[in-house]
Formats: sequence, structure tokens, C-alpha cells
Amino acid sequence: MSLPVFFVDAFTHKPFAGNAAAVCILDGSREDAWLQRVASEMNQAATAFLLPENDGYRLRWFSAKVELELCGHGTLASAHTLWEQGYLPLDTEARFYTRGGALTARRDGEWIELNFPAKPEEEAENLPVFAESLGTTPRYIGKSQLDYIVELESEEAVRGIQPDFQRLATVPARGVIVTAPATNSDSEYNFVSRFFCPSVGINEDPVTGSAHCVLSPFWSKRLGREQLTGYQASARGGIVRVRHDGDRVLLGGQAVTVLSGTLL
Repeated sequence: MSLPVFFVDAFTHKPFAGNAAAVCILDGSREDAWLQRVASEMNQAATAFLLPENDGYRLRWFSAKVELELCGHGTLASAHTLWEQGYLPLDTEARFYTRGGALTARRDGEWIELNFPAKPEEEAENLPVFAESLGTTPRYIGKSQLDYIVELESEEAVRGIQPDFQRLATVPARGVIVTAPATNSDSEYNFVSRFFCPSVGINEDPVTGSAHCVLSPFWSKRLGREQLTGYQASARGGIVRVRHDGDRVLLGGQAVTVLSGTLL
């Protein structure tokens, strides 16, 4: 066995920023247990496995601990790899078949635009665990299909959070999105966020495309705009362009390959 593997930094235009994903191009189907062991060995926020299928690729994402339902940066890294490594012509749309449904990606200059399902939230009960684990009083609590979203009073509050991850892991969801509007109206971004998901083995995800499937309709409704730019304020940081379009969200990001190798 000899399979190509690429390490890609997604939602960034420079290496060692954004969110890192491993992308493995398969030559045939593999057992779930093997995929999980490889992902654990890669030890990234996501390892994406691609297998040609019909007019596109079967795409599965694994953290070091579990298989993921939906993963934006793993999809962005996969599309980037397919074009950069010559698996797809540059002017061809990338099609993916995933646990989260059919997804597509297209090139837009130096950017890649992903077509993802919108995951609007509904107002939820303010459970004591949020204040206890985040150390602050939320302005609003909502729940989407996968995650909770917690609005705080300011960008500074979002940036300053030091969560209690052990308590946060008890929240009954994939993860918790913490967000606030940008402090400066002249900023290059409209809102900030951070994403914590200790229940799937990632205390803080550096940049989370799928979280913006919640953030896009959330902030579109509050700011009265369909097209926005978000900044995920992790240590690595990353920019995600979003456009809410009915039951879909278009996620824009850049990516850069930092390492290529062979899985033996």
C-alpha cells in the first residue's frame, strides 16, 4: 500500500495559520477502524479521506477521536488538494458525497467557495454549564442541529474566554460556538467567533467552516446582510467569507499546502 497524504492549512493564505487538515487519497474502500487509526496517527483537527465515486468523491472526515458529521476546513483542504495536485482540472467543480449530504466547491480566483447546508439556530435554555464553563454570562443561547451558539456582549469577551473544557465537554452537542459582533465597524470582518468541541477530542478548533453554517444565518438576521466576513479568533486565526442563500451557506476561504508525503 502506498497512499498520498497532504497537510493543508485551510481558511488562510499563509502557512502555519488557519486550520490544519490531513488529506489522504484512497485507492479503494477501507474499514472504519483503519480510517480512525490513521486519523489518530495524523492527530489533526480533521483527516479527510477521498475515494472517487461517480462524478465526484466520497469524502469522510475523522478527528483523532471520532468520525465527523460535517467539516468545512476538511472539505476546503480536500478541494484545494484535488485542484493543486492535478486530480481535477482547475475549472471543474469539485463534488463530494458525505455524511452531511452532497457538497460542492468551486474556485473563485485565489479563493475557494464551498456550498454547505445552512444550520440556523433556535433559542435554547441558558443552562448553568455555559456560565460555569465559560466564566461569563451569555447574552443569548441558541441551538442548531449540531452545536450550541453563545452570543457574548463584545469581541473582547470572545477573545478573552478561558474555558473549563472538562465542564464544557458535558454540553449535549458536538460543540459550542461563542460569538460577538466586531468591535470596529471599519474592520475587515463583521463578527468574531471561537469554537470549542472537547467532546470530539478538540478543545478549541482553530477555524471551523461548519460552525459558520450556523453563524451565517445568525448574523445575517441580526446585521441585515446576506454577505458577511467572519474572523475565528483562535491562536492560529482564520477568515471565512459567508453568504446566506436560503437553506444553503456559501463559505469562502483560502488554503495552502505545507507538507506532502506517502502513507505506507
